[in-house]
Amino acid sequence: MRYIFKFPDIGEGIHEGKILKWYVEKGQRIQVGDPVVQMETDKVVADIPAPRDGAVAARFGNVGDVIHVDDPLIEIEIEGVGAAEAQAIAAEKPKPKSAAPVEEVGYGVVGTLEVAGDAAVLPAGDEGIPAASPDAAPAAPAGPARKALATPVARAMAKDLGVEIDLVPGSGPAGRVTKSDIQAFHDARQKGLARPAPSAPAAAPPSGPRVEFVALSQIRKAIARNMAVSKQTAAHMTLIEEVEVSELARLRDSHKDRFREAGTPLTYLPFVLKAAALALKKHPTLNSQLDLDNNRLILKLDANIGIAVDTDDGLVVPVVRDVDRLSIQALAARIADFSARARDRKLTLEDFRDGTFTVTNYGSIGGLFGVPVINFPQAAILGVGRIHQKPVVRDGQLAVGTVLPLSLSVDHRIVDGGEATRFILDVMRHLADPVGMLLE
Repeated sequence: MRYIFKFPDIGEGIHEGKILKWYVEKGQRIQVGDPVVQMETDKVVADIPAPRDGAVAARFGNVGDVIHVDDPLIEIEIEGVGAAEAQAIAAEKPKPKSAAPVEEVGYGVVGTLEVAGDAAVLPAGDEGIPAASPDAAPAAPAGPARKALATPVARAMAKDLGVEIDLVPGSGPAGRVTKSDIQAFHDARQKGLARPAPSAPAAAPPSGPRVEFVALSQIRKAIARNMAVSKQTAAHMTLIEEVEVSELARLRDSHKDRFREAGTPLTYLPFVLKAAALALKKHPTLNSQLDLDNNRLILKLDANIGIAVDTDDGLVVPVVRDVDRLSIQALAARIADFSARARDRKLTLEDFRDGTFTVTNYGSIGGLFGVPVINFPQAAILGVGRIHQKPVVRDGQLAVGTVLPLSLSVDHRIVDGGEATRFILDVMRHLADPVGMLLE
């Protein structure tokens, strides 16, 4: 008996996904829990496991295709199953032998899901899906040669290094060229190990403007949707301040070697998270969510702060839970762990759940001030600029100070200007006196 296994709804509002890799071939025998296909959605990269033992009769879709939830993935030939038993199998929810690891690639959540436990297994021909013949999987239509898939950051890096990005083999999902691929190609070329492919005779330059088309990744599509919803829904208001943090800089400098020996870099971000968490306790409206359907404000009692991490594939926002209860050492370790796993795409669903407030550290790249967009439906986001030295007035005297720029965006429907100002002043007070903050 043949059954069609559809792309399952793996939760968190996912509606579609892109095929990154097939693990099975037509005619291959599979068992429950074996990975069938790797899918990239707007939230996760997931290995979808087989729901039943059997043989693959057909695959639907090619690498790079975007399919929707409930679209067919594979057709499975299940031996020794009669029609009545098949209907019973199709109606039950199969359980995989092992959970399928998934990785977050965008805003939202990631984790370990028992995906097949919620998968739909339907008999061939049900709901208008005919039983596939051995040649049912359509061949990919012929088309022009594809340009390298890469993010704008990677393309800019290739341009700076003088690397023709279309010649670089990609190691990312769906063959995407990453910054490490470009650096490796450049280093090999410098050593004389890489040779450009032979070029065809030069063609006449195009008469119109030169353009290049870059397919949107699922994460970029998700970011575009979320940012548009945030700007169209929340009433953004932004405050900009500077805080003199010379004491904080001295405190960090005196302990960073000890942290490094323990394997954890000590940056300024753990102190910023701690200061924000303490301020949120005093100003809970910035740690809230508007529920207009029920005419109420939902105050979040936990300080679960998301940290925006820049990766080759886009921005991800893992959440550090209970920041107010964690030590600076624990916060530094959590941030370092998130940063490493985000860049290796090893974050889990639990790493992205229950965020109540967000901190974005654009200063780590070089910006002084920004106007951050609220991670809707949260009520506020704190932007951290580049720490730098500048003249300051201290005790009536001109001195060289260490200054940290801050930008606070709030949803003005929820947070009044006075409350936003009091919040950022409390954050500044804690950062200016880090020892006092840690004694609270």
